[in-house]
Amino acid sequence: MKLDDLRPAPGATRRRRRVGRGPGSGLGKTSGKGHKGQKARSGGGKAGGFEGGQMPLYRRLPKRGFVPFGGRSEYAVVNLEALGGFAEGAVVDPAALADAGLLKRAQRDRVKILGDGDIAHALTVRAHAVSESARKKIEARGGRVEVLPPAGGGAAS
Repeated sequence: MKLDDLRPAPGATRRRRRVGRGPGSGLGKTSGKGHKGQKARSGGGKAGGFEGGQMPLYRRLPKRGFVPFGGRSEYAVVNLEALGGFAEGAVVDPAALADAGLLKRAQRDRVKILGDGDIAHALTVRAHAVSESARKKIEARGGRVEVLPPAGGGAAS
């Protein structure tokens, strides 16, 4: 098979509708738009959310909350109890957590370790954020905690 042999599956493509090309085409004169009116005009139609002149819902409801420029950082959260499967002295970093199935590959750029549960042995934990309780539990077992810089280049919050 060659590149020039490739064709779309039968029925997968349709010819485009050519409007305004005379009465014989069936779509001449008004080009399928009927006579006059808002929807017959160029760019015609209502804007999304328009309610016929009534105050639209998005303007009737009160505005709530505030998100500063850039929004807030969303972390993938892993609790200490989930780290039980790692061997003693292992390095637990975002890549290792993804390999173990504790988080998705796309979540590796911001990982936070929380202190729920306990660990049985010493581990070296590398994450973008670590809660104070998790840090105490890891260091009590003789492990180490290393805080990684945020992968996105922005400041962590």
